[in-house]
Amino acid sequence: MTVVSLTSARKSFGDTEVLKGIDLATEDGEFLVLVGPSGCGKSTLLRAIAGLEDLTSGDIAIGGVRVNDAAPSDRGIAMVFQSYALYPHMTVAENMGFALKLAGMKRAEIDAAVAAAAETLGITQLLARKPAALSGGQRQRVAIGRAIVRKPAVFLFDEPLSNLDAGLRVKMRFEFAALHRTLGTTMIYVTHDQAEAMTLADRIVVLNAGRIEQIGRPMDLYDHPANLFVAEFIGSPRINTLAGTLVSASATGAVIDVGGVAMHAAVDASAAQPGASVTLGIRPEHLATGGGTNALDVRVRFVEALGSASFVHFARDGIDGTLIRQAPGHSAAGVGDAASIVLPGEHLHLFAADGRAFPRLATPPVRNAA
Repeated sequence: MTVVSLTSARKSFGDTEVLKGIDLATEDGEFLVLVGPSGCGKSTLLRAIAGLEDLTSGDIAIGGVRVNDAAPSDRGIAMVFQSYALYPHMTVAENMGFALKLAGMKRAEIDAAVAAAAETLGITQLLARKPAALSGGQRQRVAIGRAIVRKPAVFLFDEPLSNLDAGLRVKMRFEFAALHRTLGTTMIYVTHDQAEAMTLADRIVVLNAGRIEQIGRPMDLYDHPANLFVAEFIGSPRINTLAGTLVSASATGAVIDVGGVAMHAAVDASAAQPGASVTLGIRPEHLATGGGTNALDVRVRFVEALGSASFVHFARDGIDGTLIRQAPGHSAAGVGDAASIVLPGEHLHLFAADGRAFPRLATPPVRNAA
């Protein structure tokens, strides 16, 4: 059983504290993704697990064994970097088998391990080539293969897809997911791309300024963010937000004044006080057209026609920014059109002035598993 755990992990560079007391434990064999904006500490955390950075304080354990003082080579991990770090003068086979050669393994055993990893990754036909003759995606597979042959207890990935174009990144996401299913090994993956996190992770760790904001399954974070930071970071397009004032609050719902319109939200706001400044949030796919309760009169400001869907941006006097609605691909909305949009109460999120989310009462509709 290989579990990676960190207890009160802190890391400072001079007077700058980058990790501010991280408590985290993987589950055996899970795909854990660390996500957050640039500078949040996610790569430093990964490098600390790998042994490439020493913690200022706190503990790291792998498989139940404290490894703070263990060399990277003694931690049972393999790390794949953003830059691939392949030796240009070596063939693919030589790159993949180099660590095994340094370890004194016999040539036949090295060849067998390289061949097995190459078959898993679909790069058998590339073994005689050198890195200069490979595409970006092929180089990434070689870097992964070099890690696989070592048969580590834990894989660490530091933004491995950031150097690839958009189309290849999507393809490689599928390959990473398939690789995890095949190997069943614990994997910790760092990215700044929340779409990668949502599509790959068993669980996501959202980091911000050296602290963990929330840990959970992708859709749990999407449907029930712990705070405004998580709500705005997870989801594309990002969640719509509106500033308001709490009119009434109870365990069965809240009424919020937004630009003179009363909005009813299905949240437990029993801990809030009327008159408090709050923020409403709603995902673009949950905005509807029509009138009645929770309706706003708006005008179309911009339409993003993307084929399968359109994102319609609405503006309203007295509200900063725009509200984005996800509409069918052939939306009839035109710039300047008047419209009425509805913010269904069961889909509203409510955040206190400090960003903390109030619990939602309604369960989001079950999504089609297909």
